[in-house]
Amino acid sequence: MSLHAKFTVFAKAASRWTGNATAFGLAVLVILAWLVSGPMFGFSDTWQLIINTGTTIITFLMVFLIQNTQNRDTEAMQIKLDELIRATRRAENALLDLEEMDQDELDRMRKRYEELARVARDHVEARQRGSTTRKPPHDASG
Repeated sequence: MSLHAKFTVFAKAASRWTGNATAFGLAVLVILAWLVSGPMFGFSDTWQLIINTGTTIITFLMVFLIQNTQNRDTEAMQIKLDELIRATRRAENALLDLEEMDQDELDRMRKRYEELARVARDHVEARQRGSTTRKPPHDASG
């Protein structure tokens, strides 16, 4: 198993475990134990440093685990959306790799779809008023 695969297995397990009630309860217990131990250590700088160092290290590592999980989830969702677009008869297949476009291309595409939405809303409003306007297009090429 590659290092990448091992990290993925670890990240999945860690994100599942840290996201459950038991992990939260354990974190609360650690904080309570730290608070209760304050008088024994005279609320010293070392006592404060223990919790500060521990929480800083955990937070630092969790950033990478959370980002890994988020990246995986986003990629899986993107693949599912791509499949829905591909399998939908009248869908615009040019949208399949939309996430790969640069910001200017995304802005142009968004404007096209904003215009399609505006035309569709105008059509609905006109129908509700009993008049007709141009029929809204069904895809980005219309």
